[in-house]
Amino acid sequence: MTDAEAVLAANLEFYRAFGRGDYAGMDAVWARRAAVLCLHPGWSAIEGREAVMESWRRVLGDPDFRITCHDWRAHIYGDLAIVLCEEELAGSGVLAATNVFIREDGIWRMIHHQASAIIPSYRTETPAQLH
Repeated sequence: MTDAEAVLAANLEFYRAFGRGDYAGMDAVWARRAAVLCLHPGWSAIEGREAVMESWRRVLGDPDFRITCHDWRAHIYGDLAIVLCEEELAGSGVLAATNVFIREDGIWRMIHHQASAIIPSYRTETPAQLH
């Protein structure tokens, strides 16, 4: 498996846990030793693993919450990777998301998640990659 494939697999696990409301699965995705950060839409910045995981406990506690991920693209920089994607929230619109991963003990683990609303008038039809 290439690094890009492994990072996208880790990203998929993040969205599986997110979509199922699976706190244990979410906890497994996040880094253990590296500093972690998170910016949920409309929230202040969250720093530190304990605070980030508590934020996920709150987010995942909503049984009606539904999310899917699409248009993901991985960018690898050695032991750091960034995944850009879009999140579709059932009945609530589309968010642009940045997920940052670090290779920790040979496993790609999340160190940062940020999502923000895409304003329809700013959505572009520009391809993700220009040739």
